[in-house]
This record gives sequence, C-alpha cells and structure tokens, in this order.
Amino acid sequence: MMNNQRVTIVEKIMDANDRLAGINRSLLDENGIFAINLMASPGAGKTSLILKTIEALTSQIRIGVIEGDTAPVTIDADKVHAAGMPAVQINTGGDCHLDAVMVNNALQQMPLKELDLLIVENVGNLICPAAFQLGTHANVLIASIPEGDDKPYKYPQIYRGVSALVINKIDLLPYVKFDMDYFRQGVEMLNPGLVTFPLSCQTGEGISNWVNWLKEQVSIRKIT
Repeated sequence: MMNNQRVTIVEKIMDANDRLAGINRSLLDENGIFAINLMASPGAGKTSLILKTIEALTSQIRIGVIEGDTAPVTIDADKVHAAGMPAVQINTGGDCHLDAVMVNNALQQMPLKELDLLIVENVGNLICPAAFQLGTHANVLIASIPEGDDKPYKYPQIYRGVSALVINKIDLLPYVKFDMDYFRQGVEMLNPGLVTFPLSCQTGEGISNWVNWLKEQVSIRKIT
C-alpha cells in the first residue's frame, strides 16, 4: 500500500507540472516567443553560449533569459543584464532542476510582449532536468569536449529528449582525448538525426550555424 501511495503521489506531481508547462507554452505562443530549455553539466558553457548568442543577435532578435541556479546568486543574470537583455534569476533552493512552476513565476516578471526569443538556462545537471517539462518549444543540450566522449552512454535519458545538441569547446580537440566518432555514434543511437552544432564560444567557430538555426526557429514561430 505504501509503495502504491508513493507512485500515486509522484504521478500527481508530474501531472501538475505538465499541466502548468502547457500553460507556459500557451503564454509563450500568445506572445509569439520561441523558447528553449538550455541544459548541460556545470562548466559546459551555458552562460557563455547565451552571451555569444546575445552578441550575435542583439540587433536582430529581442532576447530574454531566465537563469536557474541552486544558490541565491545573480552572477549569470547580471552578465545578461550587462549585455543589455532582460533576465530573471530563479533560486531553486537547492533543487537540481527547474520546473514549470518556477518558470511560470519567472514569466510573470518578463516583458513578454517585447521578446522574440526566450532562453531558459536550467540548473547544471545531466539527470534531473530531463524529467521536467517547462513549456519551452525545444530542449537544447550542451556537451563540451573536456567532459569526455562517453556522456551519451552514461546519461542516455537527457540525450533522448533533446531537439538540438551543441558540442562546445571544439577548440580543445587537439589537446583533449575525445573521440568524436564514438561520441556521435552514441548520440545517433539515442536520437537519430539530431540537429548538432559543433562550436567554440572561445574562438567563435561554428557560432553562426547555431544563431542561424535560432533565427529560423524564431521566424517560424512568428509565422505560425
């Protein structure tokens, strides 16, 4: 009986989260915003990619950022503000992921009518964020070269559920043992045909392909 009760409770929590994620999606759609849930392990380069994206698109697309962190710090949000874009910081209180409730609260503080693209920077983690829908249109994962080429094999769930994959820090390939073919094989087994963007936030290589994809997705959202 105890086990069944636990299952029921978990199901209710997830159902409630998914319903609110639907409300978040509707709110984004009403305002013509394309939103991405950006996930990665700590240090993979989430904030660096966001800042590079803002730099490349600042004169073309209006961008807002929701920053998720386990601690009450505003370092990343401050960087986005300094780049001239609106940002809201979410303190998860130690939780290892964002959920739809947190994102909904943050959306109430964003100038939605003034945005084309919303980037939600999830908590640095390769496990928990994969389980919670936020209402965004696309889940994007950043893998980085120093993390190693075995991550698709060790963390299959998060690779299965993403719409696009960024491979960051490719400038380190000559210096780090990383078998790109082995890595891509693992990704392909989990998510065949996944859109992938090898790039370097340090050198700028490959950034244009990433931002062009974002522009295309924003354009589609505006048309529909």
